[in-house]
Order: sequence, then structure tokens, then C-alpha cells
Amino acid sequence: MYFAALLARTEDGWEASDTELDDVETLSDLTDLAREASVDEDTVLVYIEQEDAWFGVVRVDGEEDPRIYVSDASAAARSSYGEILLTDEMLGREPGAEVEIAALEELVGLDGTEDGEPEEAAAGGGSRAEVGDPDLDQDIDAVPAGPLGDRGLLSDLGVSEKDLLTLRTDALAEIADALGAAEVLEAVR
Repeated sequence: MYFAALLARTEDGWEASDTELDDVETLSDLTDLAREASVDEDTVLVYIEQEDAWFGVVRVDGEEDPRIYVSDASAAARSSYGEILLTDEMLGREPGAEVEIAALEELVGLDGTEDGEPEEAAAGGGSRAEVGDPDLDQDIDAVPAGPLGDRGLLSDLGVSEKDLLTLRTDALAEIADALGAAEVLEAVR
């Protein structure tokens, strides 16, 4: 179960709205959604949460690149919405690395044989996964456990890096409280 909300700063304070992410497939889509909610290119925060497993915050300030924080990258990587937030840059990958990895995975099946090669031909009689090939292990572990991203993205709004790192359950309520937006958020929840 997911929950997503937008918090948009205006002249009169913060405005909150829950939002559907059905049409969001990329970080660009999410950024566009945030910019549409912006008044005079003010700050917009997009909050996404998956049942206390992880949460993510995307901050969009006008036309600047979005700033992203994810509370648990490995949990988010197993989620379709989390995958949107985990960019190659955040993961320390070369842009397009996922496409290359997917192409390699298609060439070499899970049994360690190339397409069309009989299974008996796998050297040593074991698959790469069984043998413990370090290259394969590195691909599997490419997403680190724990927090990832811009830990200071809310510092100027009253949520320090330390506070952000300690948030677990009901993180959105605590963030909204620090912003002075708890009442407007509660109205849309």
C-alpha cells in the first residue's frame, strides 16, 4: 500500500494534496507533477511512502533539478515507485547502466549458460549464481541498504539531516509538523 502527497509552499503557507501516481513512470513525470502544483515556482515536496517499509521525498524548486532522499534504498528498489526515485546518479552508476545490465541478463540466463547453449556446457557444472561469481553478486548488491540521497534537502525548512535520518514510521506527519503544515496535511489524509 502506497501513500503519496504533495506539499506546495505558497504566499499563504503550505498547501497539501494527496496525489495519484498512476501516470507517473519516470522521475521526469514526477517532477512535472510537482511543478504543476507549484505557485510562482515555489518549493514543492513530493512524499511517497510504502507502509512503513520506506519513504521518499522529492524537492522541486522552480526549474532546478529535483533533490531526492530515500529512507531505505534497498527496500525502495523492490518497489515500482521506489525505482523511479533511485536514479543512476544516486546509485553511483553510469547513465544507461541498467539497460546494459538487462541486456547482459538476457544473454546469460539464470542457469549461467548463454542463449542456445545446453545446460551441461556450463563450465564446472554450476551456474554463476551457484558458484558465487563476484560480478553477478555486485549487480545484485548494487543498491545499498539504508538511506540514500540528499540528506540536507529539508534543512532550510526545519528538518535537519539528523532528524531526517531518524524518521521511520509516520515520517510525513513529522515533516509536515516541522514545516507548519500538519493541519493542511491532516485535511487531505
